[in-house]
Amino acid sequence: MPGKQAIPLWQIELPITFEDLTNYRMETLTFEVVGFHGTYHAILGRSCYVKFMVVPNYTYLKLKMSGPHGVITIGSTFQRAYECEVECCEHASAIITSMELIVIKERSTEEAPDSKWSAGSFESTEGVKEFLIDPSSSEDKVVHISTTLSSK
Repeated sequence: MPGKQAIPLWQIELPITFEDLTNYRMETLTFEVVGFHGTYHAILGRSCYVKFMVVPNYTYLKLKMSGPHGVITIGSTFQRAYECEVECCEHASAIITSMELIVIKERSTEEAPDSKWSAGSFESTEGVKEFLIDPSSSEDKVVHISTTLSSK
């Protein structure tokens, strides 16, 4: 998230293998574990590229590296990249929504009405007149109308 600092909680070392049994590269990479929600399981950055001597091509979504039996090419499709981007946006929206709900919940508990108040405990303020709803009726139902309303 922009503006948020991520402080690593710990580090783990994992063996990473690219390609198959006939032509592969394997190195142990150190990953930093951070405590924030995200759609990525791991981010391979410059340290990975240096260790594997990888050449990334962002236009074609490919990584190329040398292997014991020729060039190893790892790639993806534009459709898969799009699906990942959509998933990332949906996840970010869910996080933002959950944070907004927490803020709303905190505000609503701060501004919660008095639980001892009841509808029958309404007290009129100054400038209010009582009028019978139906003067010809035997019921004494009244309505309170302010005498300080503006003419608008």
